[in-house]
Amino acid sequence: MGVRSEWLGPESRVKLRHWCTNGALFVLGLAMLAFTRILTLDFDHYVLGFSAISMAQAILYLASVGVVLTGRVNKWTLGIILTFAIAFRLICLLPAPLLSSDIYRYVWDGMVQHAGINPYSFVPADDHLRFLRDSAIFPNINRSDYAHTIYPPGAQVIFYGVTWISASVVAMKVAMLGFECVLLGALVKLMTAMGIPRERSLLYAWNPLLIWEIGSSGHLDAAAMALIALALLFRFRKQPVATGFALGMAVMIKLYPIILLPALLRKREWRMPAAVLAVVVIGYALYSRVGLLVFGFLGGYAHEEGLQSGERYFLLELARKMPGMAELPIFAFFILSGICLCGLLWWTWNNSEKTDRSFLTCAFAIAFAFMLLYSPHYPWYVAWLIPFLALIPNLPVFTYLMGFFYLFTTSLAVPGPRMFLLNKWLYGAVFAFSAVCLVWRSPFLVKRAASLRTAFYFSSDAAEPLREP
Repeated sequence: MGVRSEWLGPESRVKLRHWCTNGALFVLGLAMLAFTRILTLDFDHYVLGFSAISMAQAILYLASVGVVLTGRVNKWTLGIILTFAIAFRLICLLPAPLLSSDIYRYVWDGMVQHAGINPYSFVPADDHLRFLRDSAIFPNINRSDYAHTIYPPGAQVIFYGVTWISASVVAMKVAMLGFECVLLGALVKLMTAMGIPRERSLLYAWNPLLIWEIGSSGHLDAAAMALIALALLFRFRKQPVATGFALGMAVMIKLYPIILLPALLRKREWRMPAAVLAVVVIGYALYSRVGLLVFGFLGGYAHEEGLQSGERYFLLELARKMPGMAELPIFAFFILSGICLCGLLWWTWNNSEKTDRSFLTCAFAIAFAFMLLYSPHYPWYVAWLIPFLALIPNLPVFTYLMGFFYLFTTSLAVPGPRMFLLNKWLYGAVFAFSAVCLVWRSPFLVKRAASLRTAFYFSSDAAEPLREP
């Protein structure tokens, strides 16, 4: 009878909930692991198909997020999360990437540098590089006969360092896994400092988009995201030089993080932007002997991907389908989107220092708006939103990322009318959930929810801490 009373006591019920959370995460992790294995098998022969696998993983991820956001956790929970996160990526380590061939260019650029040649000097198919051709890397390089490398100097330093150890795809994937470990370490430290439950790192670590695009394809975005996470951590600690160095390195790996500068910049603080500028100048100086070729295939890529013609931008395409706007010029879109972005940057400048966390919200808003305005066509381009999502869970962004992940594994992921339909579904869902969030946060509902929470707390043990001491 005494055992039964103890079992029904509040302390035992809390412990039971801790282990229910851990058990649920363990089962969901095993299921995610199984579908990750099926993904690698699908590279060689049809098993379920990419869209079926992505749908299953998205559902499992959604369930896992629900468990970690609402369940009670203890000291074992974070270990379970990180162990499975590593396992997901290790399964993808040895199989050759199928969904993207970018990683072969990474290895090639490193090989070229070790031969004493500037990687921006020649296209891979140039006869000057004939002696480097092999059967493993060279045949798989995309745009090898006409495109100089597009990757900035910081990326080239990484390629050089990795290929100094091993000029292989597996070594490059291991390097990207290492950057993800740095990223998760920075996220956990930032969460701890901000009083955010560390277990929220699951929102990053188990995101299936990252398993596919970083774990399997080995995209360089892992390095950029790691440095962005470090920049956020240093900004929270009020270390301007370190913040500028980390952000500058992120810019030197993937150019787009420069948009975060206004959110991370403290007023009357010149050392942070000076550090960014110094890193960028030194980076390009290292490879400047080739002149303007140091910018690589950037211009050609902008033309090829429809960045100059406007074919890339969903919002412009949507506007052109409205009555009387079929001839809307692209410069009008650039002006309007630029005004929107400048307005957001001005709002950021005035709000990023209101509290110790305001800069994070501002950076997240800038990054998300940037993606919505310029509508990327590849899933790995939106991956940099995921660390922000782990720090600030947001329903519209969650919808955007999961919708992007799933839809781009379907037959709709083809430029043209199909991709326009894909974006109509994606943007429609995002704006619908944004409207739901606005209504939910209306003063009347907020007041009503507060009264319900108060009543709930006084009628149960729900006010007990979520974490085991």
